[in-house]
Amino acid sequence: MKAADDELSRVFHALADPTRRAILSRLNAGPATVGALAAPFAMSRPAISQHLNVLERAGLIERTATAQWRTCSLRTEPLDEASAWVERHRGEWNERFDLLDEQLRRMKGEIP
Repeated sequence: MKAADDELSRVFHALADPTRRAILSRLNAGPATVGALAAPFAMSRPAISQHLNVLERAGLIERTATAQWRTCSLRTEPLDEASAWVERHRGEWNERFDLLDEQLRRMKGEIP
């Protein structure tokens, strides 16, 4: 099965990993070098680089190079789009859960 490759799918894929979410949380405090981002994790630099590549492809971070330092910055626009998608569907999901709850209560005889 081929994974979807639209922008929203790339964002949710990137957010599905706890390491990537931790990197985004760190970047919420401000830009950081790749070394600073890698420091809290017990994994190789290539592994961190792969996580950064996923985040960059999703548009969630931006990398810049100054001399020998590579700095990463958070981009919030894709998060705003993902949040808007969830909000658009939240009402529909809540309505379905309410209907399911009502039907289950009716089956139990709790409501006529």
